[in-house]
Amino acid sequence: MRQRVADHSLAGGALTEAAANAARRLAMQLLKERERWPLWLPVGFGTGIAFYFTLASEPPVWLGTAGLAFALLLAVAGRLQPGPMFAALALAAVFGGFAAAQLRTQQVAAPILHDELRAVDVIGRVVEVEPRRRGDRILLASPEIEGLPPSHTPARVRTTVAAGAPGIVPGDRVRLLAVLQPPPAPAAPGAFDFSRRAFFQRLGGVGFALGRVERLSSPPAGPWTQWREWWAGLRRDIAARVRDGLPAESGAVAAALMTGERGAISEGTREDMRQSGLAHLLAISGLHLGLVAGIVFFTVRALLALIPAVALRWPIKKWAAAVAIMAAASYMLLVGATVPTQRAFAMTGLVLLAVALDRRALTMRLVAWAAMAVLLFSPEALLGASFQMSFAAVTALVAAYETLRNRAGIPARAGQGGMLSRALLYIGGVALTSLVAMAATAPFAAFHFNRVAVFGLAANIVAVPLTAFWIMPWALAAFLMIPFGLEAVALTPLGWGLDALLMIAGTVSAWPGSAVSVPSAPVWALGLVAIGGIWLCLWSRRWRLLGLVPVACGAAALAFVRPPDVLVSGDGRLMAVRGADGTMWLSSERRERFTADVWRRRAGAKESRAFDTAGPMDAIACDSLGCIYRLHGNTVALVEDGRALPEDCRVATILISTDPVDRHDCPGPVVVVDRFDLWRDGAHALWLSRGPPITLSVRDHRGSRPWVRTRRRNQ
Repeated sequence: MRQRVADHSLAGGALTEAAANAARRLAMQLLKERERWPLWLPVGFGTGIAFYFTLASEPPVWLGTAGLAFALLLAVAGRLQPGPMFAALALAAVFGGFAAAQLRTQQVAAPILHDELRAVDVIGRVVEVEPRRRGDRILLASPEIEGLPPSHTPARVRTTVAAGAPGIVPGDRVRLLAVLQPPPAPAAPGAFDFSRRAFFQRLGGVGFALGRVERLSSPPAGPWTQWREWWAGLRRDIAARVRDGLPAESGAVAAALMTGERGAISEGTREDMRQSGLAHLLAISGLHLGLVAGIVFFTVRALLALIPAVALRWPIKKWAAAVAIMAAASYMLLVGATVPTQRAFAMTGLVLLAVALDRRALTMRLVAWAAMAVLLFSPEALLGASFQMSFAAVTALVAAYETLRNRAGIPARAGQGGMLSRALLYIGGVALTSLVAMAATAPFAAFHFNRVAVFGLAANIVAVPLTAFWIMPWALAAFLMIPFGLEAVALTPLGWGLDALLMIAGTVSAWPGSAVSVPSAPVWALGLVAIGGIWLCLWSRRWRLLGLVPVACGAAALAFVRPPDVLVSGDGRLMAVRGADGTMWLSSERRERFTADVWRRRAGAKESRAFDTAGPMDAIACDSLGCIYRLHGNTVALVEDGRALPEDCRVATILISTDPVDRHDCPGPVVVVDRFDLWRDGAHALWLSRGPPITLSVRDHRGSRPWVRTRRRNQ
């Protein structure tokens, strides 16, 4: 007995010593990388934001600020001990992000429509007019809605006018007859939450107009409103002239690149760009802001260098950087100054500021400060694919080129060799940039869009130089020529470049297996990939390779993803079940097409079929009253007519009904989802097994937050 106790004591002592040694090694590594500690500030800040948005209910308003104050007090108290002080500062960063998210939520809070309003009179000031393939989409601010008191009226509503809105420009006060609805909830648990994004845009209602739009007399607006409306009007005018000057599809893409208006681009072109991995070229981002600023910078600097008296006496590089910043700011305002473009401008502005101050243009510290600025003013941006993918790409690229600079000395040799070697170096640089950016953004693209472009590298190697050296320069030339009515001179070669771009997208998307559909991974898997990637990029020593472990674990989660076996839409108009071969069976292929598309993408389903095409060997059997689906010993009744309830309540273990169900009259099924459950809790997903089924609703997934409508039976 004593020997056993001694053995246990020795083993415990060895473990304690091993843990102490590991802690010492970790502390030594941290000390060696202390110059990179500030890079983790936005990581901690973003962690606090993520905690806020994952909560199931709204926390007390004082929690974030109180936690921040407490953490700062701990840092002050432990300032003489580096370890505790830095731990307290890390905690302060987390609570700071949490507090920023709480403050932002309170700042943007505005009324949201509770129910659908049919054929109501709406009066409001036009903020934005976006041309669509069919009609226009109008954003109205400070609306007056028939039958709604001001305290229940949203700050903004958006309507689609199928007849178009000719002559209506931002700043006009208009009246229209419209059908308005609350911003829609997710189509499935875990799917994209449009209502949350609408909440932070102060958009409280969406719908469509019945008939035409009537312009009313407008009272004078304030200076800031007039400023925004002037830019919106300029954007609309330029987009119209570009579309008039180029053929249909080229004109729509040119308008998207020059003004940010993408509504006129056909779905076929969008799909080709997505399949080929070129969709990022249609969304104004850091690439476009960087190209505009870079073209202006080098052009201005080259022109000034042609004047010896100026070039030899004045800092023309700083002058060029200042002009480039103004050009980038103008481009940002012209394309709408959305959150992604503001983020891109912040990054571009910091780079040009570093150039003006004779500092290294792009460093990881600049990336960190740009991320911190975006998260501070728009914490909700953390949840968006745009923020995640753009900062993942930039961070990975900076880390990759830092490593190459430190180990291979590539920049030192970039100017050496002949034309051929320089061309090969450029092609290699484009290929490396595309490869690193694709590797960094692929997990986020798979998570948000359930798609990975297999041949994106090949498409980008050709399309990115085409955009940088031909399309964007001619777009800038068109901007300069529009005031003189000479834009056709620049639009013609611009159209040639866009035709080539669309040809590349169409060719690559037609290749077999050009894109792979993947099922939606859990959030924790994306979190592991993000944590591992950040660790890999922010540290500079060999221990950074430890980040590959969580990346691999997060990627491996895809092998264990199991899509739902049964799905029901929030209004009950669409139901789906999963076949043994992965086929998605739909109650209708004509109704709720958007919802069906979301379900297919999230399940990674390659095809779908309607219930009424099922054969005797399939897992589902239907009649005029509903369907029966069997899997893993479960019998699922999908009831579309209440007359089927008496029989299905006897035979089903799971019952889903578009009619109300009295539980006392239907005691057999272990799970019952009826019309009231769908109305109150939204879309449902079910996973079947030999054991008890797992049921998850949209409401279960979202919790009770300010952007979530709460519905009760007595409403």
